[in-house]
Amino acid sequence: MTNRITGALRSPLTFSVLAGLVIGALFLLGTGANPVTAYGEVLTGSLGGDGIGSTLTTGTSVLGLALALAVPLRAGLINLGGDGQMVLGGIAAAVTGLYSPLPAPLTVAAALLAGMAAGAAYAVLAALCENQFGVPLLVSSLLLSYPAVSLASYLARYPLKEPGSSLPQTRALPDGVALPAFGDSTVTVGLLLVVLAAAAYWFTDRRTAFGYEIRMTGLNARFSAYAGVERRGLTLKLMSVSGALCGLVGAIGVLSFPYRFVDGSLTAPGYTWTGLTAALLAGAAPIGTVIASFFFAVLQVGGLAMERTTEVPRELTQVLQAIVIVFLAARLRFPRRLLRQRQKETV
Repeated sequence: MTNRITGALRSPLTFSVLAGLVIGALFLLGTGANPVTAYGEVLTGSLGGDGIGSTLTTGTSVLGLALALAVPLRAGLINLGGDGQMVLGGIAAAVTGLYSPLPAPLTVAAALLAGMAAGAAYAVLAALCENQFGVPLLVSSLLLSYPAVSLASYLARYPLKEPGSSLPQTRALPDGVALPAFGDSTVTVGLLLVVLAAAAYWFTDRRTAFGYEIRMTGLNARFSAYAGVERRGLTLKLMSVSGALCGLVGAIGVLSFPYRFVDGSLTAPGYTWTGLTAALLAGAAPIGTVIASFFFAVLQVGGLAMERTTEVPRELTQVLQAIVIVFLAARLRFPRRLLRQRQKETV
């Protein structure tokens, strides 16, 4: 137990987070603010009685996107199309919810499945661009996001637009077509769905041969190919799962308050980039991704409380995220350089 605690304290992840907090404190001192007070407001505003609901609601989307991007990242694949896949999932859920003739509970299930199917199909398209045409997945997934977001925006502004409204949003979903909420909060069953997805990811990663193939490919793609892992098929599978999770997050957003698709509401908070940051910070490990997602959700929600009480702009929390990633990359790079130098000195 002692060795585990010592190893955790010496890990690059712990060092990066602490370094980010220290540099953030220096920024706060430079602006004339008290770092202790500011950080206290972040914790109180995000974990207190008035903020925990918002943190869990934000954490649902952040964790969902983090898991979606961590799945291919575990194999060394980068999916930057989270926005497009999430938005298509959201608009597909909205269309299903508006026009489904099924009873409300079945319509909710159908909307969730439709969102996952739309996101998975669009992510597979990006994988096919790499497999068939040689377009790098990072490029194809990113560029395909723009037409998807534009299509969803067109549908929300014209064919599906709520009559008489000046906002670019679809009509409200019928009564009962919504995810059940916990009490009077904005936290819905969507949080449980995302947690179940995280549990499935952990089980696959640690307890199945497929998870071992994914990790092996991420560590050494050439060795995994030599061992018989078919790269193209693996890319299709991982991207379909990644897109399905992105679509699930979009569907959860539509089936939660305000129970409609609002143009820009899924992309404006930057869930994709926050989720990617969490996945990178955790090295795409399942448990680490969950912890990192919650950490960034706390920063995002707590930053608003800090801005209200201390007049420190909430953008500081975004600076903290960037600093953590920079230090993590540096800590992972420097030991390799030192090891190489020592090897040269001993030769």
